[in-house]
Amino acid sequence: MKGFDDVLTEMDFDFISSGQHAISVEGVRKALGNDHFIFLDVRTELEQGYMVFPFATNIPLHELPKRINELPKDKFIILFCTSIFRSAVAYTYLRANGFDEVKGLTASMENLVGIFKPGPLAKM
Repeated sequence: MKGFDDVLTEMDFDFISSGQHAISVEGVRKALGNDHFIFLDVRTELEQGYMVFPFATNIPLHELPKRINELPKDKFIILFCTSIFRSAVAYTYLRANGFDEVKGLTASMENLVGIFKPGPLAKM
């Protein structure tokens, strides 16, 4: 298992510029319906009250330390929130706790919602 220092050390220019930490809306389209992928919504319960993504598991960022055992390490976890900031924190936390397959959604919440409009949804 990597420690927090190890995870931060790997986040150099080459790592960030390669996009290894991120997934696009197009990547999300490909992952939906594939049981190897888990979508983890790290928004608060209050935010979830306004918009729910039924395909995602919700564990608010501030609850992640006490609920980390709910996440399987043998699945690919795609993180998202409304600001990308919490996803980045969750990404680092999960990587430091032995989760190897983790990416954060780089698109805005509006782009994520756009996947579920009739046109894009029909194309999936």
